[in-house]
Amino acid sequence: MGGSTGGESATRTAPRGGGTDGTGPAGGRTGQVVSGLAVALGLVLFLGGFAWGAVVYRPYTVPTTSMAPTIGAGDRVLAERVDGAEVRRGDVVVFKDATWANAPVLKRVVAVGGDTVACCTDGKLTVNGKQVDEPYLPEGQAAEAGNFPTVTVPKGRLFLLGDERHGSLDSTAHLADAAQGTVSRDTVTGRVDAVVWPMDGMLERATGFEELGPVSEAGPLRTIGAMVVVGAALVLGGAAYGPVAKRLAARRARTGSVGVG
Repeated sequence: MGGSTGGESATRTAPRGGGTDGTGPAGGRTGQVVSGLAVALGLVLFLGGFAWGAVVYRPYTVPTTSMAPTIGAGDRVLAERVDGAEVRRGDVVVFKDATWANAPVLKRVVAVGGDTVACCTDGKLTVNGKQVDEPYLPEGQAAEAGNFPTVTVPKGRLFLLGDERHGSLDSTAHLADAAQGTVSRDTVTGRVDAVVWPMDGMLERATGFEELGPVSEAGPLRTIGAMVVVGAALVLGGAAYGPVAKRLAARRARTGSVGVG
């Protein structure tokens, strides 16, 4: 009894779906679900960051050089909306006082209610008898263009100076007023957190006032920025998944034929 067998060959081609059974990473169902979740989470972070920032911060454009070099003329800043009761020594604040101007003003708080402030001792500002180190002043400039007598700040009020003190119309320009140049805490509408244009970044903490009491911490701007950046990355990455998966699947389809004998 004889028999013969003939050579038989078969060609098996990878499925058009990229060689997956619906669970693979390139265009599979799991990949699509993960991609959709990434986009959704990214949108929540991205839009949530902007919404949070709009609620917490308010932008201002600074018209003068009175806060140079910390903040220059034309700089764009973000001020955290705070209550006047939260203001501490060293803060750069936005306030509006009718006796000063009919527009918001930016100055640095150097003394609060109950403090005594004077200038100058050895070229430095003194608060409650302590000399204050002010590294934010222009290099080589004394703490004040001219001396001013000791001022006792009434409760609930603030004494403010510009960082460029040779040309700043600050509390020293209002010493003859009934309040001796001080302004009410209630006039404060914000605390400057960062210079965003040009992108100089977060303001440094005024550590020279720490011997007199705690200084303010930075607001949530860094967290908000991280939310926006991470959200944008997730949205872009999730949106790019589909086209990339299709391209990979097409490439595997061209090279995925297998000969079986």
